[in-house]
Amino acid sequence: MKTKLNGLAFIVATGLLMAFTSCRTLQTNNVQENKYLPESFNVPADSINSGLMSWRQFFKDTCLLALIDTALKKNQELKIFQQELQIAKNEVLVRKAAYLPFANVGATIGADKFSRYTTAGSFDAINDIIPGKKAPEPMPNFTGIMTASWEIDVWKKLRNARSSAAQRFYASMEGRNFLVTNLVTEIAESYYDLLALDNQLTILKSTIDLYNSSLEIVRLEKLSARVTELAVRRFEAEVYKNQSKVYYLNQQIVETQNKLNYLIGHYPQAISRISNSFLSFKPDSLHSGVPTQLLGNRPDVRMAENELAAAKLDVKVARAQFYPGLVLTAAGGLSSFNAAYLLKTPQALLLNMAGAVFAPIINRKMLKANLFTADAKKQQAITVYERTLLNAYTEIVTQIANIQNLQKSFDLKNKQVNTLKASIDISSNLFTSARADYMEVLLTQRDALDSKFELVETKKQQINAMINLYRALGGGWH
Repeated sequence: MKTKLNGLAFIVATGLLMAFTSCRTLQTNNVQENKYLPESFNVPADSINSGLMSWRQFFKDTCLLALIDTALKKNQELKIFQQELQIAKNEVLVRKAAYLPFANVGATIGADKFSRYTTAGSFDAINDIIPGKKAPEPMPNFTGIMTASWEIDVWKKLRNARSSAAQRFYASMEGRNFLVTNLVTEIAESYYDLLALDNQLTILKSTIDLYNSSLEIVRLEKLSARVTELAVRRFEAEVYKNQSKVYYLNQQIVETQNKLNYLIGHYPQAISRISNSFLSFKPDSLHSGVPTQLLGNRPDVRMAENELAAAKLDVKVARAQFYPGLVLTAAGGLSSFNAAYLLKTPQALLLNMAGAVFAPIINRKMLKANLFTADAKKQQAITVYERTLLNAYTEIVTQIANIQNLQKSFDLKNKQVNTLKASIDISSNLFTSARADYMEVLLTQRDALDSKFELVETKKQQINAMINLYRALGGGWH
């Protein structure tokens, strides 16, 4: 007996030694992620961060707020992602259950026919149970049994796997927040695109009325032989050109409304909106805070951080595969060749208990490949995290500069529009007094229309830049 125990101890010790030796020779990359961020966004540091505002505080338009609220309830992509969250949550539960004991209970009914030359088949009587009676052939077997097994998580392999799944669940939650941020900002941008189109359509219709008035004047001037038929035709062509633009803008309005309806989960229908105050709209000034706040504010940064934490745990799990595993098993129940004897104890009692230590030896190449794959994925996660951080910082710096430049551009374009408005009256008066030709009137009105369109476009870009800065700061998901 002592010899057997010594042999078992030798096998266990040899397995442990081989496992540790084989694992220690495997080197993985220990490079850590770089969390460095500049001290400011190239503007004076601000203690306030507008990214902490909820979208209900940031947006003031009641029609836009209603659209966003509907989208958060009915958007199909958001609903799909919600199920991804449930899948990730279930994976955490699976991993958590893996390091708890497993127990099964069951019952079997069967019959066995043994060869005459086997140990079981060599008995021709049911000894000590029914004297003198031969064993039935085949031999019935009635069994009720409970089995249990438990892998002792010595190296935290199972717990690290559970923690990795939990980190990926948290990453999925941040992914949902990032999706909400993008959804909110996309709805806001599309809404203001729609307001811009409404304003351009209004400007175009008023310009067409102006062209029609100028056309009537040119026709009268032709009757008095002050202009030729060419002038009349040029003004008519300008009217037709702008009338055709009306249908182009109408189509853009339809497409933008349909896009908004798709985002909020509705079939195409008219979108309620307030368009008349678009050009006078002045968004509140945004506060950028400090760059380090990106680590806590941006959902995509937090998502990348959770994915990186999961990847690091996966490396630990893969490394723990080289270490010996300890499994405890137990079984207990009742077994009999006759159902009448099944409940007679202790004769029908069946018990089994065992402990086993397993150390991988033959399949080391597979385990090495798994370890190196996990390490490569960790390096990928580090790069993704650093890239996400760099992108977040760059987006904010870009949008801050964009807002500043667009404000200057809008102020100058506003002056251009006012100047051309005055030029229209001047050119019309000069034309009627025969001091300017019809081309000056035509070109002035054309330039005025273009400048008004550009003013609306610049205002739209201004608003979108504010929305994008709000998103870049981490706002829109709460």
